[in-house]
Amino acid sequence: MYNSNFDKFPEVSAHGYSGYSGWNEITSELRHRTSQQKDTPCVIIIECYHGVLTEHLADRLKQHTSDAIRFVPVQKAMLCKEQIEQLVYPYVTDDPVFGRITSLDIKSFFCPERLEQLKQEIKDNKEGIICIYGTGASLVHASPDILVYADMPRWEIQLRFRRNEMSNLGSDNLNSSFSYQYKRAFFVDWRVCDKLKKQLLPEADYVLDTTDADDPKMIPGSALQHALKEIAHQPFRVVPTFQPGLWGGQWLKEVCDLERTEKNFAWGFDCVPEENSLLIRFDHMLFETPCINLVFFQPQSLLGVKVWEAFGAEFPIRFDFLDTMDGGNLSLQVHPLKEYIREKFGMRYTQDESYYFMDARKGSFVYLGLKEGIIPEQMISDLEAAQEKGSGFDADKYVEKWPIRKHDHVLIPAGTVHCSGANSVVLEISATPYIFTFKLWDWGRIGMDGKPRPISLKHGQHSIQWNRTTQWTKNNILSQIHKVAEGEGWVEEKTGLHEGSFIETRRHWFTGKVDHHTHGVVNILNLIEGREAIVESPAGAFKPFIVHYAETFIVPAAVGAYTIQPHGDSAGTTCGTIKAFVNTENLDDYHSN
Repeated sequence: MYNSNFDKFPEVSAHGYSGYSGWNEITSELRHRTSQQKDTPCVIIIECYHGVLTEHLADRLKQHTSDAIRFVPVQKAMLCKEQIEQLVYPYVTDDPVFGRITSLDIKSFFCPERLEQLKQEIKDNKEGIICIYGTGASLVHASPDILVYADMPRWEIQLRFRRNEMSNLGSDNLNSSFSYQYKRAFFVDWRVCDKLKKQLLPEADYVLDTTDADDPKMIPGSALQHALKEIAHQPFRVVPTFQPGLWGGQWLKEVCDLERTEKNFAWGFDCVPEENSLLIRFDHMLFETPCINLVFFQPQSLLGVKVWEAFGAEFPIRFDFLDTMDGGNLSLQVHPLKEYIREKFGMRYTQDESYYFMDARKGSFVYLGLKEGIIPEQMISDLEAAQEKGSGFDADKYVEKWPIRKHDHVLIPAGTVHCSGANSVVLEISATPYIFTFKLWDWGRIGMDGKPRPISLKHGQHSIQWNRTTQWTKNNILSQIHKVAEGEGWVEEKTGLHEGSFIETRRHWFTGKVDHHTHGVVNILNLIEGREAIVESPAGAFKPFIVHYAETFIVPAAVGAYTIQPHGDSAGTTCGTIKAFVNTENLDDYHSN
């Protein structure tokens, strides 16, 4: 059995700040603050990100305040549910998987008359303490005496969807399918809440963590902002998440020490800042906050000025695992071209990606590119027949199949037909618009929910680049690995940068210390070989940072110079890292302004 040292709950320390743990401490602090207010009535706003269990929150606060605070839900000022359904439909659409990025804001979800009535109700109250809570609560009072921001990581929101614990914003759809709830949240709810968060979180007196609804944590808003600033100047990891899937394998269980009773794990998300969390260790408690907050509020230090100018406050690269060891093939798929994703879905850039093979058994393979001489119309016709008539699809007739080995690296620019086969483990290095996978064929499988998995052939056929055939694939995107530098105890290789993509990758093999530099752009790395390595600052600008096999870590642009060398049990052995970063010379078509 593999002796895993993978850290599933990485922490970042932020010493010198204290907070409040549990409902009793939290309510005591709020009551203490309200007792210091000279004006009456005293108004508390608890603005909630989508996913916070607002009624649970209010109930717990009521239990600890003995009716000393009057609680008012902002939800009663929202549009009726039927109106909200009509409001979001143009962005949710009828497509089973994809929608369009919304232009709505939080005010769009509220009835102006009801909102004014609620505002007047608050104004007419001349004494006591009033707490308005919920998503959009800040619309009721522009200058509250106390502003609390209750945040929620997107991954926890997804878990709550799966447990039927919550609905979409302004809806009552607890029992809707997870795929619909996720799509609506991705294209509408989270976009709306992010706009509001960017305005409010820097002004918040307190930030509330109710990821564990019965063990809440609260810190001063200034403490969170100070912690984010510190994190943006040192290497760090996000909290990884893992998910089973139809084609999932067994490798992640062993390497990452996951629950053995699960049937499989297909995905391991170890660097998706939009959905992963940060665990921040304050003086006496562990506080969970969405990693996207670091992107929103420290974008230049984290991303670098050139990356920020191109993408805005978005983290443009993600790392995740695709585990098919003792599993099955992924779907045959393609990603949209930049022009298509902009026109159809409102996204500014697309999912160029690459597959780095962390492990592979003998006989493993990847489908990549098309065969020479195929007839596009015939391939589409056969795919349509497979979807509509269940006749099956002969992928080997149309798509080139390449043998792969451990540490191979294949590039997958948007428009390239591809599919990773069984019995391998992929470290997927991808641009961030990660849900835009157009499935062309899924081997006739039924999903884990008992329903056919959605095929996106209508979208896919508009994205397939028919000239990417066998010879082109071999010459341009199949293991294009070249040595670029070497020194005593190390070798550096360039493993990827396809024309039109902004993601460049470098691989280092090393037995001693290797010098790195961010050169003003964020670096994302994974320890692809070796049990343990240490990341250090030559100038002592951050504390030594330990990473273990298969762990992904982020080095912010502001770090500048850093070194990596084998450590612990790996001392004296060969270690390897794969590093991805934004090639700023390939950004002409990406600028956000």
